[in-house]
Amino acid sequence: MLVVIVADGRSPTTRRWIEGVIALGHRVVLISTFPCAPLPGIEADVCLPVAFAGLAAPASGGGARQATSRQGAVRRLVARFRGVFLAGRYRLGPLTLRYYGPRFHQLVSRIQPDLVHALRIPFEGMLAAYTPPGTPLAVSIWGNDLTLHAAGSAAMGRLTRDVLRRADALLTDAARDIRLGRMWGFAEEKPALVVPGGGGLDLAEIRAACDQEPTGVEAELLRQVPAGAPLVINPRGLRTGSVRTDTFFAAIPLVLERRADVVFVCPAMAGQAEAEREVERRRLQGKVYLLPHLPQAALWRLFRRAAVSVSISQHDGTPNSLLEAMACGCLPVAGDIESIREWITPGVNGLLVEPHKPQAAAEAILIGLEHAELRRRAAEVNVRRVAERAGVGMVRAKIAELYAALVGESEQ
Repeated sequence: MLVVIVADGRSPTTRRWIEGVIALGHRVVLISTFPCAPLPGIEADVCLPVAFAGLAAPASGGGARQATSRQGAVRRLVARFRGVFLAGRYRLGPLTLRYYGPRFHQLVSRIQPDLVHALRIPFEGMLAAYTPPGTPLAVSIWGNDLTLHAAGSAAMGRLTRDVLRRADALLTDAARDIRLGRMWGFAEEKPALVVPGGGGLDLAEIRAACDQEPTGVEAELLRQVPAGAPLVINPRGLRTGSVRTDTFFAAIPLVLERRADVVFVCPAMAGQAEAEREVERRRLQGKVYLLPHLPQAALWRLFRRAAVSVSISQHDGTPNSLLEAMACGCLPVAGDIESIREWITPGVNGLLVEPHKPQAAAEAILIGLEHAELRRRAAEVNVRRVAERAGVGMVRAKIAELYAALVGESEQ
């Protein structure tokens, strides 16, 4: 089977999904909405930078083009005014589909895949809605597609409904989004599947990675952190509108008032002006380490080393980082929203807080740090829960069955 994946090619989630599709024996062509480095194993890749995605920083690696100084200045400006850019993208981004949509249609007509699969509604699914009639289209929802982005503007709402009406199958990482998808126009008779957005977790791979010695940035971090200092990790980076980074940073001084020995580690925040301002303003130097994007194995080892993982979301599905923290035995502290409650029972295998309350977040972090028995029991529950509901073998079997059903139906 030849599958066209429409996705952000920079994303680790996209890369893991493509690895899974290739592992099922399928051929893959990637149409990336962002400039990215080449991905191993695919037959071809094309970049269609819809909704001004060309302004984003390219993925690191030998295949990524170096940005000109002018492009770099633009990208720094976008990073500095992230919220303003997001609002503008809601209003102007849909207009770019008039240019890229027909080009996508021509490209897919030439490739003639068995299946097109868009790994997000905005703007990948909106682009993939130009898939020629007769070619089945699967669409994945990632977390906040319906709870945040669809309400960003009138055009975003209209295009979201168009995507869900065109889609032949819907894949989500939370059962909540199946219900919401039906409300937004996805037909009741069409198939839907709830699976992790990254295609499942390989627990054996995670265990093997956690047993390896730290290297690079990870090793340097551990040399700087005082021996025995408890670690709290926030793996989410900056996600404007979705994750309450402000609540997280406001909670840190409250934690340090009672536990001055705690160290906070923040992957994917190095060089981010918003995070740097928070550290400077709250005088958190030496207590908060802003790290670059980490290799997956390094992130897993930090989860294993940390006592608590913090993800204060107000719009989310099931973050892969949440499942990874659970698989590594790290106690999750997360926003109290419907999708997260599908995985976390408060006081049993994690702690949930109202996303806008720093004091509640601080209290939850302190409970996690000070109650070793809670962490031990939660780790047992979480490893079992991830194995049962997100194990890579089981997830890939479900994906294979859905893909085969879609292609079989289109051939009848």
